[in-house]
Amino acid sequence: MSLFGDGLDAAVQKAFTRPAPKSAGAQMRYLVKQLKGTKAVAQMLRVSQRTVERYVKDQIKKPRPELAARLEHEVKKRWQPQIRAKARQKAATTGGIVIDTRARMGYAAPIGSTDESRLRHLTVALPPTYAARLFDAQEQGASDARLQEIAAEGLKEVYFQDGGRRAGSLDEVRFTDVEHLEFDL
Repeated sequence: MSLFGDGLDAAVQKAFTRPAPKSAGAQMRYLVKQLKGTKAVAQMLRVSQRTVERYVKDQIKKPRPELAARLEHEVKKRWQPQIRAKARQKAATTGGIVIDTRARMGYAAPIGSTDESRLRHLTVALPPTYAARLFDAQEQGASDARLQEIAAEGLKEVYFQDGGRRAGSLDEVRFTDVEHLEFDL
């Protein structure tokens, strides 16, 4: 699980029009329908095919905590793909993305400026170009560190440089020790 990747997924999930299935049986039936068979679901969840069949028939109702977490994650990953795509497209073209974070931030700047990192709580609306870059990188399987770099570049442009109106000689923004991170579309 990654902090930035999961945060982006949670932001997109807020756009869902219907709630995802909650019970283990309903979640299993949904996955069986999506993957077209119990064998594929069993391999994905690392359980036996018979176990999947028993959940589908509601013979087992309460999964182990680690199986319940995997099950919920896989269902939410596949739930309402068209709604998910529309939300990402809107954020990447017109809406942008809002980042709310509490983290240690500093910057590299010319000698004589106060570039010490300090804990900041920021809520900043990033332009659509950064939303597009974040979603593209996430789709390509980028690491959490790469997503963090893209977010730091966005914060540098929008927060520290104010769209080019100040701090023009700012080299890079250090974005570390993330305590809280939330995205909103």
